[in-house]
Amino acid sequence: MTKRQVSARDVAELAGVSRTAVSRAFTPGASVAKETRARIEAAAEQLGYQVNHLARGLITSNTGLVALIAAEMNTPYRSALLAALTEQLQAAGKVGLLINTDRSDDSVAQALRQAIAYRTDAAIVLSGMPDMSLAETCRRNGMKLVLINRDEERPGSLMIRLEDANAGRQAFAALAAAGCRRIALANSCAGTASLEDRAAGFRQAAAAAGVAITEAAVGPTSYQTGLDLGTRLLTQGERPDGIFCTTDLIACGVMDAARTRFRLEVPKDVSVIGFDDIEQAGWESYSLTTFRQPIRDIARAALGALDSTPGDGTPTNVTLPVNMIWRSSIRR
Repeated sequence: MTKRQVSARDVAELAGVSRTAVSRAFTPGASVAKETRARIEAAAEQLGYQVNHLARGLITSNTGLVALIAAEMNTPYRSALLAALTEQLQAAGKVGLLINTDRSDDSVAQALRQAIAYRTDAAIVLSGMPDMSLAETCRRNGMKLVLINRDEERPGSLMIRLEDANAGRQAFAALAAAGCRRIALANSCAGTASLEDRAAGFRQAAAAAGVAITEAAVGPTSYQTGLDLGTRLLTQGERPDGIFCTTDLIACGVMDAARTRFRLEVPKDVSVIGFDDIEQAGWESYSLTTFRQPIRDIARAALGALDSTPGDGTPTNVTLPVNMIWRSSIRR
């Protein structure tokens, strides 16, 4: 036999008050007499009553649910960002609904339809891009849309981007200042806006300096990709002495390839710069010079959008700076 959940009516009967009084007692800011509230809270404690926020949200059109749509959640950067987002959501009294996707736009579209079906107040998209018409459907249903490091605007959305291209330019300048003369760019084939902007900034700085760079890109954004890229670049006739990797995972793979497969020293034989400042970047075995993603600032900007008043459908853009973190993987 299935046990029935304790209802607000049960609390009202035990406390000797109306069902409305119970509802008001558990509604922030509602006026209830002190003695009445005490009786209701005592009855709720005795019965083990918990407010059904989902049911209340369906009535008020504010469920407190926020969909987090992401792929590659096991990567250090993504897991750190999800941790920061869920921490701030919980502090704001909201609940994150995590939906695991692949990188395709189709899977993101399916995830957004799930979010609409569950009456989520907002969706924060970390992977892929929603279709323009689907983004408009979200807006018409009162759902706010936050896009992190995506490459196109959508109606009524908040776009959070980083100064990726500027970081790419800084990376080239740092390698050139370190005396590197055979400079390379190591990238994955993920093709995300952030990765492509970092690569584009690096190319622009090299072109402005009149320096021809070597480029290599293979596979997903992973440590194994870094091993493969390091092997490919370091077996060339003109072996690079400075490499910018568009993520830290790739950089760690490149460094391990240099040290274990070719017995090269970092940074004596080859300087390496990454991007993200994942936890592993600070490990003594890597001590990786990199660019720190402002994860908490990203989370704060996303949460700020959830509390804002919906506009006229015009996208809003927020661009955040990234700071270079100097360690010992690059010559001084």
